[in-house]
Amino acid sequence: MPEATHPPAIEEVCTAALKLPCSPSLLPRLSQALQSESSSTEQISKIIQIDPALASATIRLANSAYFGGAGRAVESVEQAIMRLGAKEIYRLAALALIGRWPATNNTGTQLEPGDFCRHALCCAIASEVLAETTEQVEPQLAYTSGLVHEMGKLAVTHACASFFPLIRACQKQRGYTWEQAEKEVLGYEHAEVGARLLRAWHFPELMVFAAEYQHRPTEAPAAARPLLAHLHAGRYVAASMGPGISEDGFLFEVNADLLAEWNFTSNVLEEAMLVAVERASKRLGENLTQGAIKF
Repeated sequence: MPEATHPPAIEEVCTAALKLPCSPSLLPRLSQALQSESSSTEQISKIIQIDPALASATIRLANSAYFGGAGRAVESVEQAIMRLGAKEIYRLAALALIGRWPATNNTGTQLEPGDFCRHALCCAIASEVLAETTEQVEPQLAYTSGLVHEMGKLAVTHACASFFPLIRACQKQRGYTWEQAEKEVLGYEHAEVGARLLRAWHFPELMVFAAEYQHRPTEAPAAARPLLAHLHAGRYVAASMGPGISEDGFLFEVNADLLAEWNFTSNVLEEAMLVAVERASKRLGENLTQGAIKF
C-alpha cells in the first residue's frame, strides 16, 4: 500500500485520536470527584472501575512494597483508595491513562517505548513542584497540565509519523523550531491538535489553554498565564532532567523574560529539578531512563 503524499487534515488527526480506546477522558471526572469534599470512596471507586485496566493498576500499586504492600493485601479499588489516599490515586490514574497511548505506528519517529510517558511525568512533577513553591497555581492543576499538554504530539505521531522525515528535514534546513516545521509540512502543529482533543474530552479550559499556548505562553488569555508560566518553567526543568526527551525537546526555546517575571531563578529551577528527579525516580524506578512502562 503506497504512502500518502499529502498529510491528513487536522480534523482527520483529531478524529483518529478520538477513536482510540485509551483516551484520558476519565481524568476531568476523576479530578473533580477527588477534589469534592462530598465524594465518597465508593463514588471514586466507581469512576476508576469504569476502566478495568486502571482499576487493576490501582490495586497493583497499592500492593507494591513502596506503599506498604508487605502487610495485608488490598483486594478492591476502595481498599486501594484508603491505602493510597486521594492525591496518590490521582497521580497514578493520570499517569496510567497517559502512559497507555500508542506512541508510534511506524518508523518515522525516533521515540523509544515509554519515552512520552517518561517526559510527560517529568513535566508534570516539575510543574507541580514549582506550583508548590510559589503557591500561585493549584499543584494538581499544574501536574495534570504537565502530563496532558502534549497529547497533540501523540495524536500527530499516530496519524502522521510517515511525514516526520520531511518535518525533520524542514527543521534542519530552515533552522525552524519543531512546531514551525510541523506547521510548514502539515499545515498545523501539535499544540493546535492537543487543544482540540482536550476540549473534546471536556478538560477544564485552563488546561486547554495550556496545551494551545505552550509554545507562546505570553499570548495566552490572562487567566491562563500563571499556569502557562509554571508549565513553561516545568518544561524547561524536564528538558534539563533528560528522561524521555524527544528530538524536538532539544529545540525548546526558553522565555527568559517570563521566567524572570515569575522569579524562576536558576536556584529555584535547580532546587525544583532535584525534587522532581527524586519523585520521578520513586514513581518509575529504573524505567525512568529506559524501557517500556506498564501499569
